[in-house]
Amino acid sequence: MVAQQKPLEEQLVGTWTLVSSINTSVDGKKTDSFGPNAKGLSVFESNGRYSWIITASNLPNFASNNRNSGTADENKTAVQGSIAHFGTYSVSEANKSYTLAFEGSTFPNWTGTSQTRVLAISGDEMTINNPVGSSGGTIESKWKLVPATAAHLIP
Repeated sequence: MVAQQKPLEEQLVGTWTLVSSINTSVDGKKTDSFGPNAKGLSVFESNGRYSWIITASNLPNFASNNRNSGTADENKTAVQGSIAHFGTYSVSEANKSYTLAFEGSTFPNWTGTSQTRVLAISGDEMTINNPVGSSGGTIESKWKLVPATAAHLIP
């Protein structure tokens, strides 16, 4: 007897670490959205809430050691090298997608809006296609599920 696959909504629940995030610009050029070895974590809770953060691995420290005293260049680098948002989500099994309702975002244009993204999960691997990336173009991100027993050991 073949085991029935869990619904997409149940497969999505958990903590995921970023594997890659590739931006395809309108002219077809592909680039790492946050550079090589970007760090990311997304958490989807069973109650329909989520949080998401991605940062470039090479973000330089602020010389002042104070987030509120960054130079224009330091602030620009930090903003362009990261994205974070949180809110609620709902899954469409029929469309193999989910919709995010942004309650807050480091890209303020998204706060108070919603977006739908195509989703594919196979075992502990997830691929998300975002048709409206925050830097233009489309984004394909790949993620790896953190085993529940290891969630407290994330570096």
